[in-house]
Amino acid sequence: MKAIAINGSPRKGWNTEKLLKEALRGAESVGAETKLVQLYDLNYTGCKSCFACKRQGAESYQCALKDDLAIVIEEIFNADALFLGSPIYFGDITGQMVCFIERLGFPLLSYDDYTKRLFDGKINAGLFFTMNAPEAFYKSNMEQSLKNRAGILQRLGGTVEVYAAHDTYQFSDYSKYHTGIFDEVHKRKVREEQFPNDMEAAYEIGCRLTSLNNKF
Repeated sequence: MKAIAINGSPRKGWNTEKLLKEALRGAESVGAETKLVQLYDLNYTGCKSCFACKRQGAESYQCALKDDLAIVIEEIFNADALFLGSPIYFGDITGQMVCFIERLGFPLLSYDDYTKRLFDGKINAGLFFTMNAPEAFYKSNMEQSLKNRAGILQRLGGTVEVYAAHDTYQFSDYSKYHTGIFDEVHKRKVREEQFPNDMEAAYEIGCRLTSLNNKF
């Protein structure tokens, strides 16, 4: 078994990556080989609308662009579980993650029949969001639109889960930044009391989604 995590955050070692690493740790606990990919280390673009994936005789679900993302996408189609993580900027995932989803998802879409699956395998997927916004704001303003981002992952044929971590702690030292609208004491409390629960949830998701493909 193999599980791959894609970090769509430019901040290595922070909230998003921590959740992804816990998901991978969960995958490892059920025997999976794991890999973490840092999108901001790669040189690639989003879909260029070349329509090579829609040409007669084209290989199904394969993007024709050859850049740093090509080998990552190839590895994903040979994996059992995929974990995507992104911080939320202006109410949406990062631009790097948008480009990644375009490249992964557009070749999976049939222009003959939207209901047709072009990929006949099964890859379970987890999508993790981290955000400065509190849970109530997320649920009333962002939850549905962000969950819609997971829609293309259904075309991988497996189970899809979405998890959001709210009110995250953004800085190691708030005194160095202009953060007057935030209560650092509250943020630290959430970090100490809630984020461990988020980490545990990520571990369990990693274990569960990888186990679904474990036939042993």
